[in-house]
Amino acid sequence: MGLALLGSGLLTPDSAATLAMRTAPILLFVVAMTVVTELANSAGLFGSVTARLARWGARAGTGEQGHGRIIVLWLIVIAVATLSTAFLSLDTTAVLVTPVVVFLARHARIHPLPFALTTVWLANTASLFLPVSNLTNLLAQHRLGLSPLGFTELLWAPALLGVAVPTAALWLLFRKDLHGRFTAPEIPQAADKRLLAFSGVTVAVLLPALVSGIAVWIPAAIAAAFLLVVFSIRKPGALRWTMLPLQPLLLAMGLFLVVATLHDHGLATVLAGAAGSGNGFVDLLQMAGGGALGANAANNLPAYLALEPLADSPMRLAALLIGVNLGPLVSPWASLATLLWHSRLKAMGVEISWRAYALAGVGLSLVLVPTAVLGLWLSAGAPG
Repeated sequence: MGLALLGSGLLTPDSAATLAMRTAPILLFVVAMTVVTELANSAGLFGSVTARLARWGARAGTGEQGHGRIIVLWLIVIAVATLSTAFLSLDTTAVLVTPVVVFLARHARIHPLPFALTTVWLANTASLFLPVSNLTNLLAQHRLGLSPLGFTELLWAPALLGVAVPTAALWLLFRKDLHGRFTAPEIPQAADKRLLAFSGVTVAVLLPALVSGIAVWIPAAIAAAFLLVVFSIRKPGALRWTMLPLQPLLLAMGLFLVVATLHDHGLATVLAGAAGSGNGFVDLLQMAGGGALGANAANNLPAYLALEPLADSPMRLAALLIGVNLGPLVSPWASLATLLWHSRLKAMGVEISWRAYALAGVGLSLVLVPTAVLGLWLSAGAPG
């Protein structure tokens, strides 16, 4: 579709070139991080780490080696989902953490839904901490020209609320399911301990590199190249074309080109009246609300790109990120992470009701988005 828009003249070559220069490094980062996480998962890294955390939680909850409280296991799920989203991206959480938490829930002999919903909500709402947490953040960082630390300084308050408010909502929804005890799972034995060690060291070195201020695609590409070499020697069967995120990449590129075409024909003018125009609380809430509505109507990527030209200050751009990161909790297509999460659940035989999902998401969004905007506004000194 994007090529057709360019070929027809609806999208100007200058707009297409500008878009390509801006998005190519981001898409390269997505490819590299996907390779790293898929290979690390193939080595057994994420399953091993989560099982060790669960065993630690069992000891911390009771002082015994073998048993623990389910509430402690749930807190571990929250920590894993939050850290995975913050440092590895929301899509990584949806793809890799979802099967692990379903396994933990089944091991604890409770329904997987509380842990699964925790994962998908935090995959979206814990994605304001760092630029690498969400593709929308990388786009915003490019526009703002901020370092990773500067990005966190701007968004620390709504980022924390993006974890705290969903956690409170999940507790209210599932507090009865989170009582009781579980038996700590066994640590899975890696088929190749050296491969597991290589993967663990690579991820451990990569994480600080992603927040060092270096363009994120560089350390990600180096880590991916290193693991590709290691796996080609020790486990070549794990290398397959299907681990590349071709479908999400094509979707993202197509959405970029469609929105760029619409902007060439006055989209910003059409949306200007609904997005507010200042840095006051109401204006910021308008911007965030527009982002949340656009994400649930279409997807968070086109919603961000559609409204970005109207986010003409750091505060307004931060409010837009609140809307497109914390708001996509209602429709299945609001974020790619939600679709990936559902595909993992379906493959594991876990059924969900989209009606119940949407109702819960509406309730959370109506509380979370205004609360996060308020946190942003107050943390910046309540500008007018």
